[in-house]
Amino acid sequence: MAEFVLVAGAWLGGWAWDDVAPELRAAGHGVHPVTLSGLAEKRDLPAGQQTHVRDIVAEIERLDLREVVLVGHSYSGIPVGQAAERIGDRLAHIVFVDSNVPVEGESFVSMSPWGQTLVLPAIAESGGFWPPLAAADYDGQGLTSEQITRIVDGSTPHPGDSLTEPAELTRSLVELPATYVKCLLDGDEPSPAVAKLLTSDRWRLVRLNTGHWPMFSQPRELAQLLLTAAP
Repeated sequence: MAEFVLVAGAWLGGWAWDDVAPELRAAGHGVHPVTLSGLAEKRDLPAGQQTHVRDIVAEIERLDLREVVLVGHSYSGIPVGQAAERIGDRLAHIVFVDSNVPVEGESFVSMSPWGQTLVLPAIAESGGFWPPLAAADYDGQGLTSEQITRIVDGSTPHPGDSLTEPAELTRSLVELPATYVKCLLDGDEPSPAVAKLLTSDRWRLVRLNTGHWPMFSQPRELAQLLLTAAP
């Protein structure tokens, strides 16, 4: 039995996995959605990127989880990648779902092509938070109007410090067993940082024909893909 630890991206909490979790549990695995500090039901907690790394590690250690399949979506790939190397032999596999990956000394903003021009000004104008997307921003991502409404209504402003703090790695991610899920409606090819990691024989690339939020648009397909990472 694997223990799936699921971490959603910017603006989202553990609730974002509600349609994925039942499929994993039905297959006999443990499922542990994590809400990062500063978001959803934890929106009142101050948070930076290293806070989010500690959130993930602390939950795994609190529950004494083993055979962990650690799943990071979008922004959360950055703290998930750092948490993966900190949990040692508890880790069975990492799955990055159309996500960013941590690079030593780099932040979400510094690695984003629009970080300086769009994200930083938005954080400055919103009192230190990155405002959630509007409904129109989800067009073309394979989502129904009901799914878009669900995402928009559930989103909370994302703590800006988590987007500007640099990652801290003690070893290369190429050493860890990983799957990268590229969602094709959000672009055909992985980022250069991901492409470099995919040269490792411990990494594999899987393509999913949907948008950037597959836990909403294709939850069953995503769950089946995650099951292939279970030991």
